Amino acid sequence: MSEQGLQVVFMPSGRRGVVAAGTTVLEAARQLGVGIESICSGRLTCGKCKVRVENGHFAKHAITSAADHLTPLHHEEHELLRAMHAEECRLSCTAQVLGDLLLYVPEESRAHKQIIRKAATERAIEIEPAVRQYYVQVADASLGEHRGDWGRLQDALEQTAGLRGLTIDLHALRNLQPALRQGKRALTVLVWNSREVFEIRPGYAEGIYGLAVDIGSTTVAAYLCDLRTGEVLATESAMNPQITFGEDLMSRVSYVMMNEEGTAKMHDAILKAINKLAGQAAHRAGLKVSDLHELVVAGNTTMIHLFLGVDPRELGGAPFALANRDAMDLKARDLGLRLHPAANVHVLPSEAGHVGADNVAVLVAEEPHRQDEMVLIVDVGTNAEIVLGNRNWLMSASSPTGPAFEGAQISAGMRAAPGAIERVRIDRTTGHPNFRVIGDDRWSDEWNLQAVATLEGKPEYLAAGICGSGIIEVVAELFLAGLLQPDGRFNASHPTERLVWEGRRGAYLLARPEQSANGKPLYVTQDDVRNIQLAKAALYAGAKILMKRAGIERVDRITLAGAFGSYIDPLYALVLGLIPDCDPQRISAVGNAAGDGARIALLNLDKRAEAQTLAHSVRYVETAVAQDFQDEFVGAIHLPHASDPYPHLADLLPPPPEPAPVERRRTRSR
Repeated sequence: MSEQGLQVVFMPSGRRGVVAAGTTVLEAARQLGVGIESICSGRLTCGKCKVRVENGHFAKHAITSAADHLTPLHHEEHELLRAMHAEECRLSCTAQVLGDLLLYVPEESRAHKQIIRKAATERAIEIEPAVRQYYVQVADASLGEHRGDWGRLQDALEQTAGLRGLTIDLHALRNLQPALRQGKRALTVLVWNSREVFEIRPGYAEGIYGLAVDIGSTTVAAYLCDLRTGEVLATESAMNPQITFGEDLMSRVSYVMMNEEGTAKMHDAILKAINKLAGQAAHRAGLKVSDLHELVVAGNTTMIHLFLGVDPRELGGAPFALANRDAMDLKARDLGLRLHPAANVHVLPSEAGHVGADNVAVLVAEEPHRQDEMVLIVDVGTNAEIVLGNRNWLMSASSPTGPAFEGAQISAGMRAAPGAIERVRIDRTTGHPNFRVIGDDRWSDEWNLQAVATLEGKPEYLAAGICGSGIIEVVAELFLAGLLQPDGRFNASHPTERLVWEGRRGAYLLARPEQSANGKPLYVTQDDVRNIQLAKAALYAGAKILMKRAGIERVDRITLAGAFGSYIDPLYALVLGLIPDCDPQRISAVGNAAGDGARIALLNLDKRAEAQTLAHSVRYVETAVAQDFQDEFVGAIHLPHASDPYPHLADLLPPPPEPAPVERRRTRSR
């Protein structure tokens, strides 16, 4: 508990703050800029404002959250929740805060639905799936011939498709004789990897489908594909519900260490999320969940451990030991996944303790091992994976950037949702900001905030916070405008009224109260800038460590992977010092390459073997124990950084600002 009030954290938005005891959760959400649906205005009739209390100690937030930190459940609330089959939730309009809380807002209760940008990209994929279907005519049974119908089906498959040594799944065996009767000895048989018969249909029946899933630390994306044509029939994505237990990987490992049921809770959460995405994707494609015959999974090592229900605590410290590095094939039913009863789950291999199957999937998609150029691939996220190399060799590393790029650890930070500031421009002379929010294509200078009788010119969404791409742009723009000094401190000598001070600590007024969703000014603080400096320094230092190990000073091309990487302007990435020096024209964003790699492995059996080879051939550099990582990290704290020049950006960067005067021109509280 804070001396000034009670700590409340809302997930998955990541917004947090202090509220007074007795405040309703709904009012706390409004104070902190978290949108929760409440159609009935607190009359206990709509049931839209559900939240769920997460119990346990959350070291990341330095709080212990418990259900009894809310006022007791009363009869009317209990009856409404029971009618909605949501007994695990509370209604935020009536529950009052009595202690520190970490609350999860279900998707259906969020006023502003999350924007998750993980669409599949167009790629040329040779279709060679593990699941094949065959139409066969099975010989009749006869007296004195004792092979059984399974033996006769084996003969038919050998004669028709040359398949030998097959096994049969129990689910298929149970359906064999009924299908033979119904199909009059004609069958459509589904075979996995030329090894196992797992589905038997009477007569001729087409249709084989699979799901590729990328389990990210922040988001989960699922791609439903036709395994015959390769077509993506549906794409679904959602926030990773494990965010509730920690925004970054080490926070989740820490949660496991401090909570006995931690692994089971996070395992159950991700399975529920994947089952939900599978159901949504199947419905969108006009299929049933039982029509999904195979699943391919990519994710970082912690996500894969938790997906499998394996305790990840060994990844929390040296030597960062994996439970298993290699690819695995498992039955979906054994994991609790509601797909086809005999569906296979293929888990892609990992490279090392902190470079997992998601990075292997990126390699499969981007194929740096087939390039002559020196390529740097950066998958920007809560934990950034970096690959350097070409057809001769590949090296990889992991950098703990933390969740700042996702909007967490930022005072007004939020994830990408309507109302989040995602683009920022600052006038170089006046320091005046012009920004754009998700959900409105216009810039803030075009807004007509006095529009009452007509919606013309009135923004659909006011500024609710700032997301990852917005915080990167605002820090880079502040630097370009001379409002930030190279060391990251605000420049008090800049002639703008947008800088305010609390003692020696500055803050920049990005959105005025009338531009803000909660009617309060939105600031970029000194701590916000520092958190971005730390995150970008970690990523840059990781890339520089690989370049030093390779003995090179420049790369030919940089590829930014990941949903977040796709929304970073390459020029701002260079100005910020996020990536090593490179011609901006040679920097490209490729979207969710990990998801694309999982999709390629779903559609092409040979690519799974290639993934296994790549996982063992990449040389992994452990930055956590690299003696020179700290030196590179410290040198990269500055904007852009102190260790290397950026000659081609000289015309964009302002002259070094004058040192801040000892006596401030003005001091006022924010």
